[in-house]
Amino acid sequence: MELYNSFTRKREALALPPERINMYSCGVTVYDQCHIGHARSLYTFDLLVKYLRYRGHDVKFVRNITDVDDKIIARARELGKTFDEVVRDNIALYYRDMASLGVSPADIEPRATENIPLMVAHVQGLIGKGHAYAVAGDVYFRVRSFPAYGALSGQSIDKMLEGVRLEIDEKKEDPLDFALWKKAKPGEPSWPSPWGEGRPGWHIECSCMSIKHLGTETLDIHAGGRDLIFPHHENEIAQAEALTGKKFAQVWVHHGLLTINGQKMSKSLGNFITVHDALAKHSVNALKLFFLSTHYASSIDYTPEKLADMEKGVVRFRNILTKLDAVPAPKLPVRMDEVDFVVDAKEKILAALDADLNTALAVGHIFDLVTAANRFLDAGRMDDYFEGSAHLAATFLREVLEGICGMDLKVPVAGLSPDDELVINARVEARQAKNWKRSDELRDILKARGIIVEDGKSGQIWRRG
Repeated sequence: MELYNSFTRKREALALPPERINMYSCGVTVYDQCHIGHARSLYTFDLLVKYLRYRGHDVKFVRNITDVDDKIIARARELGKTFDEVVRDNIALYYRDMASLGVSPADIEPRATENIPLMVAHVQGLIGKGHAYAVAGDVYFRVRSFPAYGALSGQSIDKMLEGVRLEIDEKKEDPLDFALWKKAKPGEPSWPSPWGEGRPGWHIECSCMSIKHLGTETLDIHAGGRDLIFPHHENEIAQAEALTGKKFAQVWVHHGLLTINGQKMSKSLGNFITVHDALAKHSVNALKLFFLSTHYASSIDYTPEKLADMEKGVVRFRNILTKLDAVPAPKLPVRMDEVDFVVDAKEKILAALDADLNTALAVGHIFDLVTAANRFLDAGRMDDYFEGSAHLAATFLREVLEGICGMDLKVPVAGLSPDDELVINARVEARQAKNWKRSDELRDILKARGIIVEDGKSGQIWRRG
């Protein structure tokens, strides 16, 4: 498999040991509900983990929760709640959204507040090596003490000074220096430290928690959104490598950003869409297909019309699986290499996913497989391998769509009432007797009851409309 490495700016073969890949992703800051931009991030890296495991890698995946931050403190003041209440409520909503999205929990999901002593020790180590300094209860990282600073974002220090609006802070030795520890103000959450009561800076959290919970000073894969490259990930590298002297991460993977009708998502613009609101309008499968339809590294633009198209795609997936499942169980064992249209599709789909997780290309090949499977069923190959071929096509489609892409394609139908069952059976008899008029009448009766029937070479199937 190849992945685009943001650090080297090129696609590279994933030369990592199959026995264990240590992967870390920056998680949410729990000051508000998750929005669909968060959903894309959570889903993208869940997909990457699932595919690596599908390919035989043993992946240990850590994704943090930032539960102490300036944004949380400001949100608590805005709502008139305590800091703890905002954290508790939004963590509960985060896990609700994760469950609704069908995104698997990471192997470890550490919270920043559970790792404060570790961060204090890390900061002490940086001070001891001359990479950080304490002043009036705050601690700052000396950016110029780390010559490689800017390698990830491709910026020189002088360029950063020209192009980045820097917060004026007379306590800093250099405007580029960033906070490792912040002195607590009255009423703010705080923890003890050698520099007085305070809390960690945002950047130090990820460096410490990734190294601790993955059990290594050099991560195999570090993931996050493109908006985190500078300054967050740049700062992570500096404060980790300055202390350990080792490369912090082998591969950096960043997903593109999400816009709404071509605009950046913002509450002030009235286009802020939470995960909860999105799933009230669209199925989770449609949302996932929407994310899959664009390469993870590219920007993606949400519109209701696009999601409506995705719903149609999900129906196609469900319909072909329903048709394939209606074929009787195979009488003879059939090997994958004996089913040309499945073999061809599998090679193309996996090749696309191996090429920097190119889901957009893979989705095109999946729809090609759906078309090929429909043609196969319509051709009605009544030989010993018909049932086995249909079974293998269904198995592989589920392997990709459900196992890797995380969709739930079970047809959401309620059981038939005795009367509905009588009508469906009567329609089967009408078709067997070639009474097409009666068959159509019964189909219309079922349609009025919300039951859609479809006819194929393998027989009649039904679903709730």
